[in-house]
Amino acid sequence: MDRAPLPPELKADILSEALPYIRRFHGKTIVVKYGGNAMIDEKLQQSFAHDVVLLKLVGMNPVVVHGGGPQIDEALERIGKKSEFIQGMRVTDAETMEVVEWVLAGEVQQDLVMMINGFGGQAVGLTGKDGGLIRARKIKMQDKDDPTKFYDIGQVGAIEKINPAVVKALQDDAFIPVISPIGYGEDGMSYNINADVVAGKIAEVLKAEKLVMLTNTPGVLDKDGKLLTGLSARQIDELFADGTISGGMLPKIASALEAAKSGVNSVHIIDGRVDHCLLLEILTDQGVGTMIKSH
Repeated sequence: MDRAPLPPELKADILSEALPYIRRFHGKTIVVKYGGNAMIDEKLQQSFAHDVVLLKLVGMNPVVVHGGGPQIDEALERIGKKSEFIQGMRVTDAETMEVVEWVLAGEVQQDLVMMINGFGGQAVGLTGKDGGLIRARKIKMQDKDDPTKFYDIGQVGAIEKINPAVVKALQDDAFIPVISPIGYGEDGMSYNINADVVAGKIAEVLKAEKLVMLTNTPGVLDKDGKLLTGLSARQIDELFADGTISGGMLPKIASALEAAKSGVNSVHIIDGRVDHCLLLEILTDQGVGTMIKSH
């Protein structure tokens, strides 16, 4: 679809509206969790890569953490392996973990790196193994009905420690880090970690100005399906308590809240189905999602 050209005065308004934001966030770190439709739809992939390069060029320091659930499902299907889930978590045996690694660190990460570089950026792909970035430990999952019962879900990990030295070194050198959510344990094993959790923790450790999470919803919705544009940590606790936030949004919002309480100035949960959603959220007055303030 070709867009109608914008009148020059409107273009000027848009550019001047971006200026205070560019000034305010110059030199600041912005961690972006890339997932959902934005990863699958080619036009949205392109607009995301373009946005990341633009943020870097105007002096911000974007760090991208990506997921890849649908791509992992597809790859497992191709090799005839059935995905098994317990309480919504993927059981990750050694064979599945191998597939997870080559899909995340091979396909998804490298495609994104190439796309960012294609728009003139300098992206570098990392996993948690690079520079000892993400140390993980195996998690045992507690049964939601019987707290004495635990499930072994294989090579699924929780973050033990993040060493951001490699990310900082790349940022200082004008590179854009693209991180796959794979950690390594003391046992030398690889662990698959929830990408929302990785993005939240990396934002905390880097003392990021913002954490931006792309989703397949307009943001955080109330019980009537209306978008809640601004929320405090206390309001979010209330939404957890009354069940407004549930399902797939739980790990996302829990990571967002944790980051907001740990010094990340603002966390944005935005609609990744909107073209150039990243620029709209960071550089304009209107935004395209929910902003969670740290206080």
